[in-house]
Amino acid sequence: MRDLYHDQLDSVIADLVTMTHSVRDATRRATEALLTANAEVAESVISDDVKIDDWRTSIEDRSFGLLARQQPVAGDLRMLVAALRMVADLERMGDLAVHIAKVARLRYPDHALPSTAEPIIREMAEVAEIMVTSVSQIVANQDVAAAADLEREDEVMDRLRRAGFRTLLSDSWEHGVEPAIDVALLGRYYERIADHSVSMARRVIYLVTGEHPAAVS
Repeated sequence: MRDLYHDQLDSVIADLVTMTHSVRDATRRATEALLTANAEVAESVISDDVKIDDWRTSIEDRSFGLLARQQPVAGDLRMLVAALRMVADLERMGDLAVHIAKVARLRYPDHALPSTAEPIIREMAEVAEIMVTSVSQIVANQDVAAAADLEREDEVMDRLRRAGFRTLLSDSWEHGVEPAIDVALLGRYYERIADHSVSMARRVIYLVTGEHPAAVS
């Protein structure tokens, strides 16, 4: 019976990793839709979000079931608590990918990004995808050192976000208010994907060490 219990615990972590891969794919495809003005890809990101929502429901149901039936303690309890919080992070990251895809769809057949803003948003997208990929490995391996290292990638994202604001507020911005709003929102969406990645990494630190790192602001 205990072997079955631990198999169920392992399956929760395995499904979290799979869900992370789905979020990474959604982020990548949303960026593709944005940069190429591809409405079909944007629609696929939006419609596929239900799969990420279903992952959350499945993982939550099994985690709550294990909490109720097995009354876990110590490391097992930390794992289930961390899983419940990480799955919420992942669902929100999927929602943010949908927001990016919706901006691309809204501006189709035009490109949502003015040429002066595209390099910064492109780089933010690359950093976000790297961070989601990293956090999938952090969760799979319960790698505390890599979780701490992820903070440095988040600092890169924060610098890019500030650079984006400088572009929008500069005298050379000549694209008007609506594109400025799009760029500001897109920067926020990628920044929040990064923040949720860091939040997940910090939950892995809690899972392994039992200590609570500082919360993401």
